[in-house]
Amino acid sequence: MTEIRVRQRLTREERYTQLVDVAWQIIRSEGTEALTLGHLAELAGVTKPVVYDHFTSRSGLLAALYREYDQRQNQKMDEIISRTEPELEKLAGVIATAYIECVLLQGREMPSVLAALAGTPELEKIRRDYAVDFTAKCGALFAPFCAQPLDDAALWGILGAAEGLSWAAVQGAISETQAKEELRTAIVIRVRGA
Repeated sequence: MTEIRVRQRLTREERYTQLVDVAWQIIRSEGTEALTLGHLAELAGVTKPVVYDHFTSRSGLLAALYREYDQRQNQKMDEIISRTEPELEKLAGVIATAYIECVLLQGREMPSVLAALAGTPELEKIRRDYAVDFTAKCGALFAPFCAQPLDDAALWGILGAAEGLSWAAVQGAISETQAKEELRTAIVIRVRGA
């Protein structure tokens, strides 16, 4: 059972962080179905209007959780990239490893958040924003290794390979190692062909 928090004065940013943390706790301990704005308010020790002020709807809350998770994963990826030698194979390995591990480590929380968002305009916007960010990151990262910049189709192909291979690894159709190696290879081949 999730514990009820005592009310305390926080800045808007601190309150937002607290609400996101409590929302993740609810999902972990009670499941996504239990995550309502009212329940979140109760467990966070705030009034419902405070929660509505931050998220406006349950879909808005779920979208915020997805964005928070995505930002955390991007930060980890960027930190690893910054410490990696600027060599195509190594950078492709970082992208492959980070992407596959991100999907495998998301546990039951992210699939249930995505399922709860299914069919909402928020999910489509999140997916579109994520795709734009990921393809832009790959385009910039691999530009020094291409005779000409990767076109949109090539970048979307890398994203598609990442999504397909990570899904196969989650399903157990291939191993995590196979998924990482195949994605690394696909990236290297595509970048060298550009």
